Amino acid sequence: MYSMLSVAIRDHQLRMTRSHWLHRQKAWARRALAGLVLAWAGMIVPATAQETDPRSDMIVRSGLPIPRFVSLRSNEVNLRAGPGRAYPIEWVFVRAGMPVEITAEFDTWRRIRDVEGTQGWVHQSMLSGHRSLVVTQELRTIRERPTSTAAAVAQAEPGTMGRLVACKGDWCEVEIQGYHGWMERTDFWGAYPNEKVDN
Repeated sequence: MYSMLSVAIRDHQLRMTRSHWLHRQKAWARRALAGLVLAWAGMIVPATAQETDPRSDMIVRSGLPIPRFVSLRSNEVNLRAGPGRAYPIEWVFVRAGMPVEITAEFDTWRRIRDVEGTQGWVHQSMLSGHRSLVVTQELRTIRERPTSTAAAVAQAEPGTMGRLVACKGDWCEVEIQGYHGWMERTDFWGAYPNEKVDN
């Protein structure tokens, strides 16, 4: 049964390795250019200041919970060292729909973290409230119903991304590459323990 499922998965390109959904690149050229411009304008921000959180008296919050999960809106999202365009770009995420966690807010900027712990600041317009997930650790099974005895619909490899539909108890309703079913909450990254999700 699982061998047939595995073939079906491969035919539908369900597997999505880390290199497919997250391309990280150091933006050295952009940083060099930004450094020259900022140095000329006398606006270089010390590295120690870039690595610290904004002052608590300057934080403007949206009123939504922190931390919380969201997803990337665009196929190209610049991850900056601080909350503003004057800060250098450290990473570029190139996968729309990738789940990220908001860990801080400053005006219209959000500090986000990915599944591997990489953090940086992005403008709020680059984020969406639509929930998504990424399969973690090992091959996971999507089932017809929220129980471990339910029939398997498909299997998803680590790094596979999908849509998070809803969560109730230990199980979450998901949609991955056209396959719809249920996964255990611990099988993926993108939802908190006991969090109620209705997406």
